[in-house]
Amino acid sequence: MDIRKPNEVEIEKILALSPQAIFEGTLGEAEPTIEKAKQLVEPLLKKGSYYLISTENNVITGWILIGGSKDQFSDKALGFIYELFVIEEYRGKGISKQLIKIGVEQLKQEGYSEIRLSVFDGNQAIKIYESLGFKNRTITMSISL
Repeated sequence: MDIRKPNEVEIEKILALSPQAIFEGTLGEAEPTIEKAKQLVEPLLKKGSYYLISTENNVITGWILIGGSKDQFSDKALGFIYELFVIEEYRGKGISKQLIKIGVEQLKQEGYSEIRLSVFDGNQAIKIYESLGFKNRTITMSISL
């Protein structure tokens, strides 16, 4: 497995698969179009966030989108994992863990002392995040009306 920054063609492939990533990441609550996925991602990329991809024989197997953010209350600069996705046929091979480890190391090298992410309750990725030391920090609650 190779993990690196993608080229422009690979970024387009990721953006084409982003609706599926968002659908799965939101546990089916959101079914975005490619246009909506681009609306969410492009501002992050313009502000300096970037993808790291995992490849096997030059085929994309997964990716992580990382970058900087700020705490909404203290304005403290922090690293943020915006998206993590592994293509279905490559799941169960430790790709997510490797992407997270390298993403965390990259953000650490950029000077961030804390890294955050958001994940839907019930998402299988929670187990992976916890195994790598992530802990609950806030809980978002809702009520259906």
